[in-house]
Amino acid sequence: MTFPLLEKAEVNGAGRHPLYAELTRTADAGGEAGDVQWNFEKFLVSPQGEVTRFRPRTEPEAPEVVAAVEALLAA
Repeated sequence: MTFPLLEKAEVNGAGRHPLYAELTRTADAGGEAGDVQWNFEKFLVSPQGEVTRFRPRTEPEAPEVVAAVEALLAA
């Protein structure tokens, strides 16, 4: 799949971009999948295509985000 960088894309609704259709299938730590709640939602994608999802209220420097990034870097 390819997509232009920096082009506005729909993340929710009927016109959802295929990338977000795939990403939003992933559940967050609470087990909830579905629509992006706000623009600070974070998705971490491994080289194998595994997705980890962090909701908007999770700070980018939160221990769980840092641990997930570090685990992928160490792999």
